[in-house]
Formats: sequence, structure tokens, C-alpha cells
Amino acid sequence: MNVKLFILTFFMCFSGAVQAQEEGVKFEAKVSKDNLGVNERLRIEFTMNKDGDNFVPPDFNGFRVLMGPNQSVSNSWINGKRSFSKSYSYILSPLAKGNFTIKQAKVEIAGDTYKTTPINIDVTEAVNNPNAPPSVDDIADDNLHLVAEVSKANPYLNEAVSVVYKLYVSPSINVSNFIPNSNPTYNNFWSQDIKVSRFQVENGLYKGKQYRYVVLKRVVLYPQKTGRLEIEPLSLDVTVDVPTNRRDIFGGRLYTQTHKTVTAGQRTIRVQPLPEEGKPAGFTGAVGQFNFDVIVTKTDLKASESLTAKIQVTGNGNLKLFDLPKLTLPSSLEVYEPEFEEKVSTSLAGMNGKVSDNYTIVPQYKGKYPIPGVAFSYFDPKEEKYKTVTSQQTLINVYEGPSAAQADNAVASNGPGVTKQPISAAANQFRFIKLNTTLTPKDAKVFFGSTLFYVILFGPLLLIPIAITIGRKRAEMASDVVGNRVRKANRLAKKYLSEAKKNLGNKEAFYESLERALHNYLKAKLKIVTSEFSKEKISELLLSKGVEDDVVDNFIALLKSCELARYSPSTIAEMQKDYEKAAEVISLIDKQFRS
Repeated sequence: MNVKLFILTFFMCFSGAVQAQEEGVKFEAKVSKDNLGVNERLRIEFTMNKDGDNFVPPDFNGFRVLMGPNQSVSNSWINGKRSFSKSYSYILSPLAKGNFTIKQAKVEIAGDTYKTTPINIDVTEAVNNPNAPPSVDDIADDNLHLVAEVSKANPYLNEAVSVVYKLYVSPSINVSNFIPNSNPTYNNFWSQDIKVSRFQVENGLYKGKQYRYVVLKRVVLYPQKTGRLEIEPLSLDVTVDVPTNRRDIFGGRLYTQTHKTVTAGQRTIRVQPLPEEGKPAGFTGAVGQFNFDVIVTKTDLKASESLTAKIQVTGNGNLKLFDLPKLTLPSSLEVYEPEFEEKVSTSLAGMNGKVSDNYTIVPQYKGKYPIPGVAFSYFDPKEEKYKTVTSQQTLINVYEGPSAAQADNAVASNGPGVTKQPISAAANQFRFIKLNTTLTPKDAKVFFGSTLFYVILFGPLLLIPIAITIGRKRAEMASDVVGNRVRKANRLAKKYLSEAKKNLGNKEAFYESLERALHNYLKAKLKIVTSEFSKEKISELLLSKGVEDDVVDNFIALLKSCELARYSPSTIAEMQKDYEKAAEVISLIDKQFRS
């Protein structure tokens, strides 16, 4: 028994060692044949089961390289196990007869260098039947290429880099379908995909030969780290139609189909750091070509009125990746938190548009208040230098209202005159605990045969017809889809209108609740779904129901007011006015509405 256990353990360890060895790194060379005529061709393929870099082919002494290197990558999952294969293939033609040795190829995998085994090839006299027609896979490999075109290999930090993926197809083959196997993740980059609306076939040159190509993917990258950064490859599973020498009964060429995996290859860019020399103190990472300005809506106003100061940057660059400079104002001006606004579009040249911070300013006292100039610094990668733009100083004139001196005097006069009022307790503020009680004996009653006993006994029987009636009513209400939707919309309209009233003084919450109330009211009256809500549709339906033109115009104007009021300052008086107007319009529509 001990001997059998020892033998079983030995074989298990040996098989585990063999399996571990088989799962290790493999890098080998394969040839289509090791004995060929001088007028034949040889295909050699270097295959690895792990992804490697810095592939170095042998010299191929005694052979002429006709095609290659053609790279292919295969990545699949079978029963939860990953299978990876990467290969470089060449088509060779012997230069003379004799015995030749294809020496070792080298590749780096996970920091280690691996080499193939040398292969001996015997080249004999020319054969009567030279190279047979290349296989379908050979033709597909030679006529299908996926390329990643990078706009700039040495960008600055946060400078736009565009990557365009093109699939080149030779006119001698056709592509019927392709499926992405893996998409790049763009680590250490801020990325923005540019949608390819449709695949348009164009003509172009690839390695000096005429090809058709299709742009599959476009992306703009902004590197967020300096140094050597890798762009992962895009891989496709392509269905290729390869022509054969056979023809159909009408003389048309017959095609055979094969599947090939092509990859764009891993691309490397070297990101330069921004220069430290000449970097402004207020630089926040803006890279590109920009214009800068501070825009004030008005310079003359009364106290307690509001104005807006907009800090705006326009141009081409990393508009979403830097901070705008802050606005510094006198302490006597009340300033609210800025509202950020952006209108940015992305193309292959990078981001283009504008970003801004909108400050709402409310002066409290009469006087003249300067808004100092604001400086904005950015790095121009084309001129390779920093630039600083400073806005002009603006003077705010508050021509009506209390002065700051009057306010200080009012505060000083009211300060020492505050007195505390004594608190007097009422005569009946506290009630004493009662000391005298009246206790009555509790009579013992028999439950069985009492009135309560018969109510509990026969009560459920009496509830059966009531339950049946309620069930029928519920079924009728459930089947009345339109009626349920109307009742629900009425409840929501009342709810949101009441919420709008509660939110008076809170601009965003008030107008959001008011707009929902108006929309749900329309759902109840017009019996339409939310997707049909357009102002033209609303006007048309209300007019068809007998509502007068001016009432419809007031309702549409109220909807527009709700949309615009979120982005402009509003007072409580204006909110109260809009609320009353909404109640009035709803009342008029109810009176004029014709079912």
C-alpha cells in the first residue's frame, strides 16, 4: 500500500510539473517546409504565447524577404481559460541552392529575453511545379492591415494627441464583417471618443501600394503623466472573403471565407513635462491657445440690485482640465458661489469652445467699487512658452442706496440700547397632582352570548359583499388606464403646485416644482404622455379644445419663464408673481376647456 501511494504521488507531482512547464513562456519558429526548390517560396512564422516587445528577427542569410513582417494576435477564452498567441510571419525566396540555417530570433517577455531554435533548410534544384498557390490565410495576412495613426509622438503634458484607427484592405480581397476583440483603455490619459457615424470607404496608399481603407475609431487623448506611456492596441476579428481560381456557371469568381485576427500594435508616446523656466505663479495647468476676459453685465445700478461678472476662457486646448482664476472683490459687495458653464466640442484637433464662472454680485451700499484685473496663464505648445493675459479693471457705480457710514452708525446706535425683558410665570402655568381619587368597582361580564360575541361571529359574513363590491370597483379602476393616468396627473399637479408654494424663496426648487406641476396638469387635461410635450404640440391641442389664444400664449410664456429663470437671478416677488400667474392660467384653461 505504501509503495502504491508513493508511485501515485510521484506521477501526480510529475504531471503537475509537466503542466506547469507547458503553461510557461513559449517562443518558437515554424516553417511551411524544410526542403524546397530554388524557385519555391518559404513561409516562416515566429509565435509566442505571451505578449512580448522588441522582437528582433534573424538575418535570413541566403534568402530574400518578399513579404513581412506581418503581425497577428489571437486572444480567446475557452472554459474560463485564456489563450493568447502573437506571431510575426515572413515570406522568403531562396537565393541559391544549398543548405542554409535560419538563425535565432529574439524577443523580450516580462523583462526576460527568449530565443528560437535555429532551423536548417535544404534548397534543391528548381521543381517542375513551383510554389503552389498561397493559402487563403496567406492571402488574407498579406492584404489586410490594421493601423493606428498617432498625430504626435512627443507631446507636452496635457497637450492633445489624436489616434485614428484605419483598416486597410487590398482590392484583391473583401471584408464582410468585423468584431472588436479588445478596446484600448488609455490608462494615464484623459480620453474622448469622436463618434464615427458611418464607415466610409476611401482610397489610399499603404507602404507604397494602393489600398482601400475605413476609419474605424477616432479618439483624442490628453496625457496626464510624463514619460513613456503605452497606448494599448485595438484588436479585431475580421471575416475575409478571398477569391479562388474557381468560377460559377455565369463566369463569376467564387470566394472562400476565412477569419483573421488583426491588431494595430502597441504604440508608445513620450510625454514631455512642461518647462519650469518662466512658469507663472498662477498657472493652473491650461495648455493650448486661449483668449481670456472678464465680462460684467452692468456697471451702474442701485443697492440691492444684482449684476453678473463672468470669467471666461475661449479657444482650443484642455478646456475641461484646468481651474479658472478666482475673482477678488471688495468686502462690501455680497458675492455668491460662481456657477460653472461650459460649451465645449471635441474634434481631432482637441477641445474647442469656452468655459466660464458666473459670479452673482449684490452691492449693499452706495459708492464706487473697483473690480480688479484678473490674470490667466497658459502654456502654448506651438510656441513652447507660457503666456499671461490680464483683464482690465472695471468700476462699479452704485448710485442709490444707504452709504456704508450710515449703516455703521445704525449698528452703533442700536448696539447698547438692547434690554432684556423679565419672564413672568402665569398663575395656572403648573397643575398639581390630584390627591383625592374616586375608585369604582369593575363588573365581570360574560363574553359568550354577548353582543360583542355575535358581532365578531357574524361580522366577517357581512363584510363579504362589501369586499366583493370594493374588488369590482378596484378592477374597474385598474382597467381604466386613461382615467388612472388622469387622476395620477391631477394628484401630481396639486402636489407640485403645493411644493412650489412651499419653495418660494428657493429659486431652483421653486421653478423645478412649478414646471412639473404645469406638465402634469397638461397630462391630466390633454391625456398625452410626457414624450409628446413640445410647445407647438401643446399650443395646437389647447387651441383645438377651445382655449383662447391669449390664455395659450400665457401658458407657453410661463413654461419658458420656468426654463429661463433657473439661469438668471430672481426675487421672491417675481416667484410669487409666477406662482399666481400659474394658478390663474390653470383656472382659465379649466373654464374654457372643451372635452
